[in-house]
Amino acid sequence: MDALEALRTRRSIRAYTVQEVPRDLIEQVVDAGRLAASARNLQPWEFVVVTDPRTRQAIADLTEYGKHIAKAPVCIAVFCKDSTYYLEDGSAATQNMLVAARALGLGTCWIAGDKKPFADDVRRILGVPDGIRLVSLISMGYPAEQPVREKRPLSDLLHWERFGGK
Repeated sequence: MDALEALRTRRSIRAYTVQEVPRDLIEQVVDAGRLAASARNLQPWEFVVVTDPRTRQAIADLTEYGKHIAKAPVCIAVFCKDSTYYLEDGSAATQNMLVAARALGLGTCWIAGDKKPFADDVRRILGVPDGIRLVSLISMGYPAEQPVREKRPLSDLLHWERFGGK
């Protein structure tokens, strides 16, 4: 699947089959995160892949909107070294991974992590040192659903030269 098709068809997936995701596909997805743009090319990210069911359950139990992490075969925790643009850089890496996963036939869901009350607990569970911040959690697996959600049409949100300009 090409990049534009992956962008057009990517949706948040919260239900997964029990099929394991091969390690090489997980590495391809994380590699796409590694290739993201970053401010001043700092590349502040660190990625922790969690496949252990007990650890995924512990993480899911901490979250408000990430309970489906427990049933996903994979959770990728996106961390960044604390820097001026850690949130932007980690978000760019997260988005790259969502699109790459879709292109590989996998489903994902982005669960916010930054500034969440559970962020330090996730960091401790995964053995991440102080000074490195949780940006996001990504549940990932083979989709057991394919939600259809409409996106706003381009004509409603594209402005030329100034806001309101058509």
